[in-house]
Amino acid sequence: MPPSLERTKKTGEDTELPLSPVNTATLAGDVCPPKLSDTEQQITQDGIAKFSRLGWKRLTILLVVEAIAIGALSLPAAFATLGMVVGVLLNVIIGFIAIYTGYLVGKVKLLHPEVRHYGDVGRLLLGRTGYEVLSFMLILQLLFLAASHCLTGATAFSNITDNATCSVVFSIVSAILMYLLSIPPSFAEVAILGYIDFASIILAIGITIIATGIQRNDHHSNQIDVQWSAGPKADLSFTECFTAVLNIIFAYGFTTCQFSFMDEMHTPADYMKSIWSLGLIEISIYTLTGALIYAFVGPNVEAPALLSAGPLISKIAFGVAIPVIFISGAILVTTAGRAIHGRIYANEITRFINTTKGWTTWLLVILALVIVGWVIAEAIPFFSDLVALISALLNSGFTFYFPAVMWFVLLRTGEWNSWRNLGLGALNVFIFCLGIFCLVGGTYASVQSIIDQYQQGFAGKPFGCK
Repeated sequence: MPPSLERTKKTGEDTELPLSPVNTATLAGDVCPPKLSDTEQQITQDGIAKFSRLGWKRLTILLVVEAIAIGALSLPAAFATLGMVVGVLLNVIIGFIAIYTGYLVGKVKLLHPEVRHYGDVGRLLLGRTGYEVLSFMLILQLLFLAASHCLTGATAFSNITDNATCSVVFSIVSAILMYLLSIPPSFAEVAILGYIDFASIILAIGITIIATGIQRNDHHSNQIDVQWSAGPKADLSFTECFTAVLNIIFAYGFTTCQFSFMDEMHTPADYMKSIWSLGLIEISIYTLTGALIYAFVGPNVEAPALLSAGPLISKIAFGVAIPVIFISGAILVTTAGRAIHGRIYANEITRFINTTKGWTTWLLVILALVIVGWVIAEAIPFFSDLVALISALLNSGFTFYFPAVMWFVLLRTGEWNSWRNLGLGALNVFIFCLGIFCLVGGTYASVQSIIDQYQQGFAGKPFGCK
């Protein structure tokens, strides 16, 4: 029987139930003091119940919210660079690879229920050093992604209002909204907001597709030909090609938070229902969005594509997408906050965030994270390129080469020369190489873009109005 399951008797039959959070904590070495008062025991039981409510449907929503955001509207520009055929093929292939790496991440969680986030995987792979390194990488990735949502919120407000107000003011408003949405510490609670988030991004994408489709009909009426190409665009540079490929690859990077989300599941073995649902939703949305908008707009499609739908429609789409910007950002802050708060109070009932001390420290932790994220977003004049650089350095590991290493070190069973292990070994070597490809090539493309920004004078000023 896998170590993540315990056996109990029910109606005369053996039934497998997921290991309780108490036993999970014990396996991790995070145990409450052995002598607890009645009040402390009640707080502990309430805390266990609070953080064991996530089912596979809400897990799906959380993963969708983490994976699919307004960045999906950058895919038509990637299609314009790579061509329709390569764009569609890459979307489908990378989508199924992401489903497989999500499967590997979930298997590790089932076999090692003490794993609460990616840092704990580092401990399994490389001991204390691995734990510290991967924990740092996780928090850094989440901070930069949350900061990008804060900055995107400022851009949305500026676009919607046509206001001359300094963008720093809008970014402060964005940070406040993201902080307020980050307050619920349980992913089961945040998942409720996820339904709003999902509806929001579907509407924003739908509005953009419909608007660009109508514009295409108008162009035909005026005898203006909109040309899309099955092959890559002419005079394609290496940096342009690589940036387009990375936009597609990183659109499928949902495994960063998967360990954290699964830690709240009441039935972790159901996780593959969520992974398949998310993977098929992503493949469908990304392929349709990229292909249709590129076909409607042609090679001059902008990124994000809603800017190609005209001033009025872009305002409407940005307005509809506001929940996406802040709810997705808040989930990233919550994930980072849970990792930090859980480490500070690993052996105390305060970790359950259902006492005065627990709530006070939780609010301070997420406040600190939001402030740091806001400062990062405003202090770096080439922030969008820096986010791309961080994603190349970190997300390539969380999405590709770390899961591949997990298969070799933690999941592989049986003889190496079995057909099953030879096939899976070859697949995981390919995924590992794909991750290294993203790491090296993405880092090069991002650094080159930052250099170009400075040489062309496009780099802004820290805390400047944009």
